[in-house]
Amino acid sequence: MLKRWPDGSLILAAVACGFSTPALAHTVDGDGTLDAGGLLPQEAAAVPAPTPETGPVLVGDQNSPCCDAAAGSAEIIVSDWKLQPAADPVLLAARFDQPPHETADYSVTGALETPDSLSIPPSAATERGWADHVPGGDTGRTGFWRQAGTVKTESLLLLGYFSVASGQKLFKDTAPFHFSNEGWFGKDTHNIGVDKLAHAFNTYLMAEFFHDRIHRRTGGAEGDALTAGLIASGLMIFNELSDGIEPDSGWSPQDALMNFAGAGFSILRNTVPGLKEKVAFKMEIVPNEHVYSFSGKPHFQQQRYMFSIKGAGFRQLERSPLRFLDLQLGYYASDFLLEDRAKGIEPKRHLFVGVGLNIGELFFGKSRSGVGKAAYTVLDYLQLPYTSIRYDTTGRVGN
Repeated sequence: MLKRWPDGSLILAAVACGFSTPALAHTVDGDGTLDAGGLLPQEAAAVPAPTPETGPVLVGDQNSPCCDAAAGSAEIIVSDWKLQPAADPVLLAARFDQPPHETADYSVTGALETPDSLSIPPSAATERGWADHVPGGDTGRTGFWRQAGTVKTESLLLLGYFSVASGQKLFKDTAPFHFSNEGWFGKDTHNIGVDKLAHAFNTYLMAEFFHDRIHRRTGGAEGDALTAGLIASGLMIFNELSDGIEPDSGWSPQDALMNFAGAGFSILRNTVPGLKEKVAFKMEIVPNEHVYSFSGKPHFQQQRYMFSIKGAGFRQLERSPLRFLDLQLGYYASDFLLEDRAKGIEPKRHLFVGVGLNIGELFFGKSRSGVGKAAYTVLDYLQLPYTSIRYDTTGRVGN
């Protein structure tokens, strides 16, 4: 709202950084005369001299003493200006039609509107990265329950899926709820620890899924990564409660801890700036004679898990072919099938280092299409087989 006073008028132009006429940062001397020493000749000539009727004409920046002398009452009108690029942050040009010795209270309510041609692009300083968050109160999505409410549909669907999958066990032989100490990565464990990494990866993947949605729907509210991790961990714990009634199994504390570890890495990845771009937790599935096994030991023997340090995440490698390569540290196991054990074959653990192709960056790194972006995201969690060279603790060199 603009307010008018009968004893004077004011013409004000507020122009943002990058659109201002150069060399107009000047002040008014103590006697009310204009210091135009920094103006170009044609600009200095254009500045009218003060008269008793009009008062001084002020040209200066917003921090100039002239602004303090401008305590006159006025009607404010946004004027048209011929603008040129400049480095001055904000320039004000004002004409006060009130004699300088008189004072009056004036105020401006509302906001000055500028034409579309003067729209100001967001500053680089205000641009936020994926791991940057704003306080929850700034988005209206403060706290766990409000953030969880943005993904209630997805949460309920997954809860329903796990309920159906676990409920099938009720129609088989069951036992009273009990615990099972399954161990970690020992050769005497059922799956040599691969199943434990599968628990971590599944929870990690679910936490990433929830974080993506919460982050977008809350505008990056503070705590969204923690909310996503807690939801994912809770759903996985619920899904595994049914293990406690299986006669040949039981509820495993090791599984629960690996669930929390996977969720924890997702929280770190989405809160530590630069970590998401530089490090990925990936799974690789190597085809077997059936191409893919959906369950059991053959299912776990196909899987390889790794942390990949991505060349594409380092600014120094942006223009280098090294951006298409990942440095890998991972684990898998072999020769632990029942038939292998029956033959007396000792299970093997493979801790490996290697170099792999970042297929997502290679083919979709510059993609702007929806399909390309989706493919890039999938390949940030999945390493394609036969795209890596590795050396492992058994002395094996190869894929």
